[in-house]
Amino acid sequence: MNSYGFLAGCYDRLTYDVDYSAWADYLQGHFRRRGLPGNTVLDLACGTGSLTWELKKRGYEMIGVDLSPEMLALAAEKNREGPGVPPIFLCQSMDRLDLYGTIDACVCCLDSVNYVTDPKKLQRAFQRVHLFLMPGGLLLFDVNTPEKLQGLDGQVFLDETEEDYCVWRAEYSRRRRVCSYYMDIFRLDRASGQWERGEELHEERAYTREELEQMLRRAGFQDIRAYGSLKLRPPRPGEERIFFAARKDPAALKSMLQEIERNER
Repeated sequence: MNSYGFLAGCYDRLTYDVDYSAWADYLQGHFRRRGLPGNTVLDLACGTGSLTWELKKRGYEMIGVDLSPEMLALAAEKNREGPGVPPIFLCQSMDRLDLYGTIDACVCCLDSVNYVTDPKKLQRAFQRVHLFLMPGGLLLFDVNTPEKLQGLDGQVFLDETEEDYCVWRAEYSRRRRVCSYYMDIFRLDRASGQWERGEELHEERAYTREELEQMLRRAGFQDIRAYGSLKLRPPRPGEERIFFAARKDPAALKSMLQEIERNER
């Protein structure tokens, strides 16, 4: 079962209730409050590019990275026209991020960090983002809390539209600290009028706030802050989604320029 291989074709229809404009407003609020060294933003785990599109409309130069070729194809089509500079899209895993230049901010939204179930790979992912961030650059991401993932255990959900039908059940493993989503997806082929069936397995790891803050510090980030779900206040007990903001040391730019100057002498 390949994650997002089959789901990509109906992902946007099944997630119609996600207010990407509100998410983009929230992210831009952080950018304005804390300042960015420039205007280039990486949308890490960009999916079908809906958030990429919203940030592009707000004037940011976007780079989208995702591991699913099917999702990226839809993202490229969605962002081909419209306002702003067309984004660059790259098919890469987070822990092997390799960009052509520096970025001023990185966003990783809709619990994409939870999808990295190997803590070592997540640590490398933070390190790769830190490497490509300009000094003073900002990393913003959100996670489903352990309480939320544990509470999903044994639950069954149904999402449907006129063209799609998705039944999925959740199982939480306390030993692995992973919530597995087993999905049965039925999608209408408009050309033939026939229904297609696909199966997918998605997994999310439960990371505590303390673990994530420690990983960020190890990767070199400073000024690490946590927020409630789409809020500019600290998270409250029982919050199901937490946002994190972390900055690359602005003083690193001075050190970098001094090193360049010494090498040119």
